[in-house]
Amino acid sequence: MATLSFPISHNVLSSRHSRHYSRVRELHPPIRINCSALRDGDRFEESSDTFKEMRNVACGILAAWAVTTASPVIAANQRLPPLSTEPNRCERAFVGNTIGQANGVYDKPIDLRFCDYTNDKSNLKGKSLAAALMSDAKFDGADMSEVVMSKAYAVGASFKGVDFSNAVLDRVNFGKANLQGASFRNAVLSGSTFNEAQLEDAVFEDTIIGYIDLQKLCTNTTIGAEGRAELGCR
Repeated sequence: MATLSFPISHNVLSSRHSRHYSRVRELHPPIRINCSALRDGDRFEESSDTFKEMRNVACGILAAWAVTTASPVIAANQRLPPLSTEPNRCERAFVGNTIGQANGVYDKPIDLRFCDYTNDKSNLKGKSLAAALMSDAKFDGADMSEVVMSKAYAVGASFKGVDFSNAVLDRVNFGKANLQGASFRNAVLSGSTFNEAQLEDAVFEDTIIGYIDLQKLCTNTTIGAEGRAELGCR
């Protein structure tokens, strides 16, 4: 059961005279709002329409906070977890994950660090690799079209000549990655970062990207003239 508590001031009308009224402000102890089914003892304010509306708003804020804090985004100053000791961890990319793809929420992390998928043309296509750890892995020449990599950590990975057509690559950290000749045709790149990434000969035809993200991407001097034209860099 989720609970939200905060103080609420109540306005109470009291009369001293039959024709004159004075407004008295009284601060009550914090009211506790339960964002779940009510018990018998939780009915004290539910009769008020104002309270019901306030409860809905408060519970909505609480729910949004819970989703945001649950997302396993790896910040720049955070340490990565130890390398997985699972013997077939690299093969997990061929299965992927299916839980909370858009928000990068998973039941078990996919650790693909240092794995080699060079020229893989069938096993990665269309897979969900949300929040996968990909740093220092090799995907050169692989077909990763239609893949879902929301919130993946791909710092230092190699994606030379990879086909990312129609892929969902939002909020991916491509810092220092080698993306020479990669194709991002019709791919979603919203929120992704490319700090110090190598993007020579990368294709950005019909790429979906936000304005602010585009401005940041255009500062990468390794993008060729054709790629800059496709992106609309000024």
